[in-house]
Amino acid sequence: MILKVKNISEIGGVVKAPPSKSYSHRAIILASLAKGTSKLYDMLYSEDTLASIRVCKALGAQINKTDEYLEVVGTGGKLHNSQNAPIDLANSGTTLRLMTSVSAISDNEVILTGDESLKTRPMGLLMAALHSLGVTTESLNDNEKAPILIKPGYLGGETNIYGNVSSQFISSILISSPLSKHGVTLYVLPEFKSRPYVNMTLDIMRKFGVKTLKGYYLKHDNCDKQHQSCRIDEFKVMKQEYISCDYTVEGDYSSASYLLALIAINGGKAKIKNLFRNSKQGDKAILDILQQMGAKIIRGEDYVEIGSNGQLKAIDVDLSNAPDLLITVAVLAAIAEGTTNITGVAHARVKETDRIDTTCRELEKLGCKLVEREDGMSITGGVTSGVVDSHGDHRLAMAFSLIGLKHDITITNGEVFDVSFPNFIESMAELGFELELV
Repeated sequence: MILKVKNISEIGGVVKAPPSKSYSHRAIILASLAKGTSKLYDMLYSEDTLASIRVCKALGAQINKTDEYLEVVGTGGKLHNSQNAPIDLANSGTTLRLMTSVSAISDNEVILTGDESLKTRPMGLLMAALHSLGVTTESLNDNEKAPILIKPGYLGGETNIYGNVSSQFISSILISSPLSKHGVTLYVLPEFKSRPYVNMTLDIMRKFGVKTLKGYYLKHDNCDKQHQSCRIDEFKVMKQEYISCDYTVEGDYSSASYLLALIAINGGKAKIKNLFRNSKQGDKAILDILQQMGAKIIRGEDYVEIGSNGQLKAIDVDLSNAPDLLITVAVLAAIAEGTTNITGVAHARVKETDRIDTTCRELEKLGCKLVEREDGMSITGGVTSGVVDSHGDHRLAMAFSLIGLKHDITITNGEVFDVSFPNFIESMAELGFELELV
């Protein structure tokens, strides 16, 4: 389907940010592993999170949606795969990565698969790290990608993994480790990208009763560069139980970036509710980015206010801890005055698409001048009308729609926002930006 602008009225107003996709995934999984019944409030029901619900049900959790909350009767860490066929995770890379480790807790074999895009996601690093913990996995196509067979047995012990490919590999091991036989000590080798996502994992693990010890050491005794290539992070998780709880999912800064960027590009004022000042989400960086580009930001305890005159200026920005902001920032850069340099996102090449490549190619269709680099891009402001393709990437479809504020834009395969932000069109319309699928 084609996504395009239907109408633009007075831009601004008040809207609630959608629930966090990252926290929703984790809440479903931890509640399913916990002992007892959990009530999950303000859940995101998107294609991706529904994949997590499906696999957790297949492994023994009882999950029921009510009008007020998602009720999850946990397994107490006793998993059994009731599905004879491979479990289909559709396009949810998060579910695949998090559940590969968790599936090893099952008392029988589990096969995880998905659509053609999911089958391109590299999984070798996680599979190798799990091997050191006594977990046997097998890529059925012998290419270190899904479909993946996970055999029962999770001894625990020590392992290590590089931190510059996917933070979800790290979160996967951490989430599963308290239910291993001996607990796990995990060393994250340099460099550690997307650290805030791991902090989110540790945060919600605490909410469900699991404690983690963490520290770091430097390969060079006299080195004080704590965030550079010599730092090795250590996480120690003893054998313990997850305990059920009532949990409310906070708003998603990734999805809210489109609402905020709408005001920044067009000009106007808006209040975005359900965005928490003390959130551990790395994508909270969008507030600093927009401020540097010229927007005015007010941070409340549970909301953000933004004002803009629509005149944005170029900046230099390192997105190593917020790679999901890449396409939003690239679109902002394409409209801003001057040349924006985006760095630190080499790991964005292994998302739904190679997001560096697809973003550059689609911006070039709109006459944008840019230079692609291995870990980012330089973009000089200036675009024209045109037709772009989402490549099946929800973030590209949503971010590129913002160009419609300034120029005619048509996005083919534009319906894919359901993956993370099912109410995207309705939320944008609340701020005066009416989109339609035709």
